[in-house]
Amino acid sequence: MKRYRNGEIWDFEHELTGGGQKLILGLDGGTTDTVCICMPITPFTPNHNPLEPPPVYARAVAGCSNHNSVGETAARETLEQVMAEALSKSGSTRSAVRAVCLAVSGVNHPTDQQRILDWLRDIFASDVEFFVENDAVAALASGTMGKLHGCVLIAGTGTIAYGYTEDGREARASGAGPVLGDWGSGYGIAAKGLTAVIRAYDGRGPQTMLTCSMLHELKLSSPDELIGWTYSDSSWARIATLVPVVVSCAEAGDQVANDILLHAVQELASSVKAVVHRLELCGKDGKDPFPLVMVGGILEANRRWDIGKEVISCIAKDFPGTRPIRPKVEPAVGAALLAWNYLIEQAQLDQSEVDYD
Repeated sequence: MKRYRNGEIWDFEHELTGGGQKLILGLDGGTTDTVCICMPITPFTPNHNPLEPPPVYARAVAGCSNHNSVGETAARETLEQVMAEALSKSGSTRSAVRAVCLAVSGVNHPTDQQRILDWLRDIFASDVEFFVENDAVAALASGTMGKLHGCVLIAGTGTIAYGYTEDGREARASGAGPVLGDWGSGYGIAAKGLTAVIRAYDGRGPQTMLTCSMLHELKLSSPDELIGWTYSDSSWARIATLVPVVVSCAEAGDQVANDILLHAVQELASSVKAVVHRLELCGKDGKDPFPLVMVGGILEANRRWDIGKEVISCIAKDFPGTRPIRPKVEPAVGAALLAWNYLIEQAQLDQSEVDYD
């Protein structure tokens, strides 16, 4: 196994013997942060319960690992650092790793997958199984406990809808970043809020409570100061932190803020509807049940103006078979469960071949 760029990342291995319980690394890499969990491979039994995943031995968190946001070198260093930290916390080394499932935003094409696979092979032993997916796949698996079937809607800093059928077909909608219109995302909601303030200041739009609220939140004295604040650091995550301001104004009765959230609901629902329609997840008549996994801070049901609830209601009008799921495990665990289920299936296949012989 190689050390890749930063040899010191793996220096902790010199003090450990490795061996022991075999492990799976599950990674969920987003625009805001990257999480890696270390999960043991429990004995493969025919009667294992997929609703009871193995325990998490260790968890590590790092920054953004989307190569479109920070560049390929920085993204790889983040991923390597977070894997090393998780293994170190669990008291294990790379020699204990049986599989790695890396699900990261920005993996949108087979060439993206291949580059990461080649890099992982430089870090781990040759007998390690690798799975490289978009982060939406791990989010889906977190709600279905590792089974790839149904649709997931992610709405955090960015947004994407991703669907998968039992026969292996897949489709996605949105997830193209703020320039190309992820308007239901946290970035999109907050950006529209900032734009509304500027429009009101110019006289091009209606007056709104957002003006006072945004200026108070950012400790600014005039709307024209928003220009300097915005472009001094226009990172997606920084802008998205202003979503609570828009939601609070909508809850207080501001029509401009309310319209922004209603537009976000329509955008998020349309992404899911596009995926469901293309994959026929709801059957020919549109009434078959299918799981819809809801992930991300924008969809959390912790306010009176419940964006997630409104999205579900909008989708269910067209697809009454929608079965919303709020995951009980985080996407990084979903990533590990994907690899875990594959290993279980492979072990059962190998056992059946032995029994047949």
